[in-house]
Amino acid sequence: MSNQSKEFDLLDMHNYRMEKLSVRQKSKFEKILIIAGGPLAIFVFLLIQFVIPIPFLDALNINPDRLSSAAKEVYQTIGAQNFSAINLSMLAIFAAGLVLWLTEAIPNYQTSLIIIIALVLTKVLPEQQAYAQLGHKVMWLNIMSFVLASMLVSTGIAKRFALWFIVRFGKNASTIFLSFMAINLVLSIFISATTAKAAILLPIFMVVSAVYGATGGENKNNFGRSLVLQNLLNINMGASAFLTGSGANLIAASLIAGALGRDVFYSDWLVAAFPIGIGLMIIGWIVANKIIFPLSEAEKSPHISGGMDRLKQELKLMGPLRFEEIKSIIIFGSILLLWVTDKWHGISPTAVAFLGAIIALLPRIGVLKWNDVDIPWHLLLFSAGAYTLGAALKVTDLPALSVDAIFHSLNLNANTPFWILYVVLTGAMLFSALIFQSKTMRALIFIPIAIGVAQQFGHPITALAIPVAFLIEHVYVFPFNSKPAALLYLTDQYSLTDSFKFGISMMLIAWILSIILAMTYYKWLGITPFGLGIF
Repeated sequence: MSNQSKEFDLLDMHNYRMEKLSVRQKSKFEKILIIAGGPLAIFVFLLIQFVIPIPFLDALNINPDRLSSAAKEVYQTIGAQNFSAINLSMLAIFAAGLVLWLTEAIPNYQTSLIIIIALVLTKVLPEQQAYAQLGHKVMWLNIMSFVLASMLVSTGIAKRFALWFIVRFGKNASTIFLSFMAINLVLSIFISATTAKAAILLPIFMVVSAVYGATGGENKNNFGRSLVLQNLLNINMGASAFLTGSGANLIAASLIAGALGRDVFYSDWLVAAFPIGIGLMIIGWIVANKIIFPLSEAEKSPHISGGMDRLKQELKLMGPLRFEEIKSIIIFGSILLLWVTDKWHGISPTAVAFLGAIIALLPRIGVLKWNDVDIPWHLLLFSAGAYTLGAALKVTDLPALSVDAIFHSLNLNANTPFWILYVVLTGAMLFSALIFQSKTMRALIFIPIAIGVAQQFGHPITALAIPVAFLIEHVYVFPFNSKPAALLYLTDQYSLTDSFKFGISMMLIAWILSIILAMTYYKWLGITPFGLGIF
């Protein structure tokens, strides 16, 4: 943003649409990774598949009595040697896919497609099971959520709300930060796609940043750094507060429900996770503005006279509330009511989203035409690859076998205190976000591990699986950790170092907070042992 032409209007929201953001130049290191990623992935695959021995995957070392029911059935059907072979292939495919995802040698959806066909060709999964993941119920929830998000965008109600809130409450630097916190929280109730939330809010906070002197590039300042990075944090913490906040939350809940033999309800998740989401938003505001990016007196004042008036004009140009917007509010309000009361009526979040999307698309009654629906199929293909990988992990039981090997090497046994297991598993879930690009994949890997560890050590499943699930959305340290992180990095309002300092600080705080909650709030709710509560 540093070399803006004279014609470029810093306060025009239309200049900050996603398609108008300048393409950020790759660093030399990133370019090297892109070039090396493909050959490195092939090398890693061949190394694991054919060269180095993996002792814990040897047929003689696999105890079928410790396998999950799904994996045990496969073991009994194909025999010990073949079971060992497909686990080895699973590990090789997983490692090679991880290299491709991390280096971005090819687009992530192409990596997912490669993973799917690789799992078929190596006979880890039969074709029907591998391809069927595109029809996973969470995939349908994602599709319906994009339909509903498109309704909010096309009618303008999401933009109207965000503008109104900033104009009404953003009177100074401090209240602006708090206003975006509240906006993120409200949008998270209605929009399950974190990327969609980032796209809605980006033009607004870019204009606000410009008003306070942060135009990106060489004109970075602490206001801009703090505002954009806090929005990245809040987009994710807002998602963590609600069961429908992201598809990864729903996957985690379905895995836990399967192990418990009963549903994890929207209302249960809300009671447990909502206060934590708000708490981490407030802590992030303090850490950013008071410690890592303290605002100077100059940065607390607008640099462009009348800048906030442009937001008022933008809101005024939208005119009075239209009937389509009112219908959008009614449709989403009804969806929210059904989500919150799911414990009583038993209709799943996916079915509720289905109903909402159908009504939104109905001629004359609805507010949306199919051509107005923005469904990012590349993201859905990426998710399908992650779900397929999860299905393969379930069939092979590779996570449980890996955990057994790790726990054996650490000399953890039946006498290991609960708190050691808790600290290790929550830490693993949190810090895995530094290398995994997909929240879905992390849910599919670590939730089954938490369930398996709880069962193996004789603890309630909720005691480990629920706290681990609440940490899925911590994907804000590096640009490649999530789609919103990658999108907001393009604003050029902060550096990789800025992102790391703030992100790793919040990640450590979240870990400490999770441990404290295990001894207090989670115990009171009955999540961790010996408590009385909803779970």
